[in-house]
Amino acid sequence: MGEFSNVDWKLFEVFLIAHGCGLERIKGDHCIYVKNGLRRAIVVPKRDPLPPFIVLNNLHVLGISKEEFLNWLREN
Repeated sequence: MGEFSNVDWKLFEVFLIAHGCGLERIKGDHCIYVKNGLRRAIVVPKRDPLPPFIVLNNLHVLGISKEEFLNWLREN
């Protein structure tokens, strides 16, 4: 899980927007993103770094593998 231990929430937000998600609302210190076709919203706390389980759970909701995410991180 070391590769996910230093992802900050702003970088993950850029990733979400690049993959078609839009910010729906902010509730407290959580940003809620939506995308057509998803079964549920993506919830991202404004916390640096993001806990790895949050990144992995949100990737699962998006249907994106961790390898795809890591490739995106290397390219950006």
